[in-house]
Amino acid sequence: MKLFAHERRKRILDILNHQKRITVKELSEYTNVSEATLRADLNAMEQEGLLIRTYGGAMVNEKTESGNSFSEREKKNREEKIRIGEKAASLVQPGQCILLDASTTALEMARSLKTRPIRLTVVTNGLMTAMELKENPSITVILIGGLLRIGSTSVEGTLGANILETINVDTMFTSASGFTMEAGLTDFNVYEVELKKVMANSADRLVALLDHTKIGASSIASFASAYQIDTLITDIEPAAELMDSLAEKNIELIVA
Repeated sequence: MKLFAHERRKRILDILNHQKRITVKELSEYTNVSEATLRADLNAMEQEGLLIRTYGGAMVNEKTESGNSFSEREKKNREEKIRIGEKAASLVQPGQCILLDASTTALEMARSLKTRPIRLTVVTNGLMTAMELKENPSITVILIGGLLRIGSTSVEGTLGANILETINVDTMFTSASGFTMEAGLTDFNVYEVELKKVMANSADRLVALLDHTKIGASSIASFASAYQIDTLITDIEPAAELMDSLAEKNIELIVA
């Protein structure tokens, strides 16, 4: 069966996450894809920082894989993320049950919620987010169970996702590595993507929290289509063409 580019690259990451290092020849045997096509995939994925090219193959980018770069991501566009997080927090109503992913932007939203006298239930796979919110006695925090890797700040995999079947979630607030109308919300961590798919499908509404660097970018795997997004919060008004596309899909645009 022929694989599309994003499917091939997701499979490559799956294999690398398991084996840590692989040759193009081995990949070709695993995927039944030509070595020339795989070399092009590996080159593109290296440019995105998803892996490191080696002679005749590739290896895991430990910096990306380990989650040790969370603090670096947290510092990047910090002011924009704070504004987006505060705007997102202002949308939350008392008594709601919301989902927050493990992104640095959702963490800023949590920091804003922590200071508010609001009774709320928050379900999250983000360890840092859960630690922030537990400081507010009016907020009930539910941490989704699952896989925790060395250096990671997020729970991954779908082992504990069945808890979402017993909870009525009003809104999911999520960021992404990239967003386009064609691919929707995309991310590089294939294990977290699987959980975020389940999270997105369990919520009545989905709010995307995207600073301007994420819009127009695309990563390895999609976890929500543009059709699933109800509201998009960003820090800079996007191009007119994208604004028209958002309006056509009835996606509310909020510029923080």
